Amino acid sequence: MNKDARTIVRKVLITEKGTVLRETQNTYFFEVARDANKIEIKKAVESIFRVKVADVRTMQLRGKVKRQGRWVGKRNDWKKAIVTLGADQKIDLFEQI
Repeated sequence: MNKDARTIVRKVLITEKGTVLRETQNTYFFEVARDANKIEIKKAVESIFRVKVADVRTMQLRGKVKRQGRWVGKRNDWKKAIVTLGADQKIDLFEQI
């Protein structure tokens, strides 16, 4: 099955930990499709941002249970990808923030 790169990489995650890792270890965080594997994530990031990916790590995260008054709901489960780029690579999107 051939997936579009934009459906695999859903959005960029910007957190304090992500900012520190981006500056020190050239590592970026993304929210990705739950059914995407590491190879698909690597190809999608390389095609969207035109960089060379060195390593991809993933984790499945469970949605939080939230309540408002007496009503209880649950956020969706999601998948996070931690992408490490090559030594001289960077994504220019983050330099503008």
